[in-house]
Amino acid sequence: MPLTLPHRFAWPHAAPLVALAATPTPSPLVPARRRASSSIARAAARVDDSSFDAAAFEAERLRLDAEARASMASAAAAAAAAGDGGEDASEHEGHGDPKAWKWRIRKRVWDLMEAEGIARNPRPVHHRIPNFAGAADAADKLGRLEVFQNAQCVKVNPDSPQKQVRFLTLAGGKKLLTPQPRLRTGFFSVLESRMLPSGAIAEACTSVGAAKYGRPIGLDEKIEVDLIVIGSVAVDPRTGARLGKGEGFAELEYGMLRFMGAIDDTTIVVTSVHDKQLVDDIPVEKLLIHDVPVDIICTPTQVIFTNTTIPKPQGIYWEKLSPEKLGQIRILRELKKRIERETGEVLPCGPSEKLPPTAHRRR
Repeated sequence: MPLTLPHRFAWPHAAPLVALAATPTPSPLVPARRRASSSIARAAARVDDSSFDAAAFEAERLRLDAEARASMASAAAAAAAAGDGGEDASEHEGHGDPKAWKWRIRKRVWDLMEAEGIARNPRPVHHRIPNFAGAADAADKLGRLEVFQNAQCVKVNPDSPQKQVRFLTLAGGKKLLTPQPRLRTGFFSVLESRMLPSGAIAEACTSVGAAKYGRPIGLDEKIEVDLIVIGSVAVDPRTGARLGKGEGFAELEYGMLRFMGAIDDTTIVVTSVHDKQLVDDIPVEKLLIHDVPVDIICTPTQVIFTNTTIPKPQGIYWEKLSPEKLGQIRILRELKKRIERETGEVLPCGPSEKLPPTAHRRR
C-alpha cells in the first residue's frame, strides 16, 4: 500500500547529506572499471550536421512510445486475466502469471497519481515512468547529494520526471550518459556542456536534444559511471526494492554497463519519485535476479537512504531474455554474437515472452 514515512526522513535543509558507506567488493567476474576522455571533435561534427531531422525523430519516438505502451497494456491485461485472483494472490504462489503482482502495484500507483492530481504530462501516466508534481524539487534534492556533487559521469534515464536531473548534470559540468529511447536505435549517448552550443543545455535534456547533440557510444567505449539515476513507478523505502514500468530496459542498461566495466557493486543507484510512489508491499523474495535495487530515494519532501541488502545484478542474464526482446534491441544481438564468437559457446535464450522464474533473494 502507499506508504507515508515518519518525519525523521525529512530533508535536512541546513546539514549536507553524507554519502553512503562503501558497499561490498565488486564481483571478480566483472571487468575493472575504466575511465576515458571524451571525443569533443566528433560530438561537434554531429552538432554541425544539418541532416538531423528533429521532427522526424520525435515523430518516430512518439510512434514507438505509443506502440510500446499499447504492448504493455496488453501484457498487463493478460497478466491480470491469468493471475490467481485479487490482492491476496501472493498467498497462492505458483498459480497464474508470475508478473501479475507487479502489474497490480503499478496500476494502483498510476491510478492514485491520476486520481489525486499528482500526475503531470505526458498523460496519462499509465505504462510510463510517471511524471509528477514536484519532480524538479526531487531533482534539486538529488543534486544536493554528496554522491552527485562528487560524480564526474552520471547515467540518467531519458524520462520526463528526471529531466531536471539531466539539466543539473550538464549545468554542473558533468558528463551525462543517457540511453537512446528503448535501445532500439542504438545504445547510449554521451553529452557534456562544452559539446553544446550556447544556451542549448535545456534542449539537450530532451530526447530530441540528446539525439541531436549527443555522441553515440558503443560497447567498446572506455567509460566510468560514478552514479546511476533511474526512474521508478513504485519503490519500497525499507528495502530499496523498485518497480519500473515493465519493459525491463533499466535492467538491460544496467547489465550492459556491468559488462563494459563502467559500473560495479559500489556504484550508487538513486531514484526520484513522488511520495505517493513509496509503497510497502514489494515482496523481496519475488524479485528477479536482474531487478535493480536503489540505494537512495529522493522525493519532493525527503531523501531516504535505503541501506538496501538486495544484491545488484552482475551482468546480463541471457537465459532470462526472450527471443522477442532480443529481436527488438540491435546492441544486445551484437553483444550476444560477440560473446559467442569469442567464447565459442552458444549463449542460452529465455522462453518466448515469459517472465523467468523468481530468483530468491536473501534479505
